[in-house]
Amino acid sequence: MIEDKILKINKIDHIGIAVKSLDDVKTFYSNVLKLDAFDVEEVESQGVKILAFKVGDSKIEFLEAIKDDSPIKKFVEKKGSGIHHIAYEVDNIEEALDELESEGVVLIDKKPRRGLHNKKIAFLHPKSSSGILTELVEK
Repeated sequence: MIEDKILKINKIDHIGIAVKSLDDVKTFYSNVLKLDAFDVEEVESQGVKILAFKVGDSKIEFLEAIKDDSPIKKFVEKKGSGIHHIAYEVDNIEEALDELESEGVVLIDKKPRRGLHNKKIAFLHPKSSSGILTELVEK
């Protein structure tokens, strides 16, 4: 029964966009679109540097590879700059992952890891979500 489900998506947390150069992105989004970059941070474990812009209640996170083995570097080399993933905010990521796995969703991360701002994150495999890489972020 649907009432027994734990998973509740609160909102789109962010859209992750893989790019070659954060400098080019910052110039366009700051000068042309007049958005304020509110954060730049390296997430060493994922081999990326992230530049984030707030847009309403959501964010756009631009990801530049800082390591040769970064999934972002491979993505940009294969597909060029573009949308890499969409992230949804949930209240309890561990419960959400358990529920999704019990529904047959293929998980990239069976346990959460740390992402931007040290938040708990986990990725779902694109083969379970119509080819779209999906991230969960704990509120």
